[in-house]
Amino acid sequence: MEPMHLIVGLGNPGADYAKTRHNAGFLLVEKLAEEWKAGWTKERKFQARVARAERNGKKILLAEPQTFMNLSGESVGALVKFYQLPLENILVVVDDADLPLGEIRLRPGGGSGGHHGLESVTQHLGAKTFARLRIGIGRKNEARQITGHVLGKFSAAENALLGKVLERAAGQLECWLSVGLQTAMCQFNGVVDSTNEEK
Repeated sequence: MEPMHLIVGLGNPGADYAKTRHNAGFLLVEKLAEEWKAGWTKERKFQARVARAERNGKKILLAEPQTFMNLSGESVGALVKFYQLPLENILVVVDDADLPLGEIRLRPGGGSGGHHGLESVTQHLGAKTFARLRIGIGRKNEARQITGHVLGKFSAAENALLGKVLERAAGQLECWLSVGLQTAMCQFNGVVDSTNEEK
């Protein structure tokens, strides 16, 4: 049987961080769990909330590390080791302040771009060759205010666009699971049309 696929959304646990920009990864895996009718459980050995699903004959594990963002790799590393997952079956969803809100970008690997969650995952996996989906959250011009920006909540106007972004990103991950990374990148990467999310 084909190894399980792991989709990890990065974020910070707790009510204080719920629905903040830095938790875009959590928001997407929560949307997938809802659509796939997969219930969440807390699993201490992985320091994560996990939900199990099956799509197109593939077993999928959705995960939200509960370690706080900068230590996400501890949780991801434990999951990958326990389930003996190949790197090509792992996808990590993160927020990206260097992309405008409304843009998504799936890549087969690469650097962290200064994202501490991705840095931690890379360190614990000992590799950069795992897929990552970046969800744009925009950036304030003042670099010193980036922390306040990413830990802030989406405005009402941003939430309207975010809903369409998450819809598009969920479709991209369905595509990744069914036909692979390259097709998912070609068909879905880019700016979400705010007037019509269908493509």
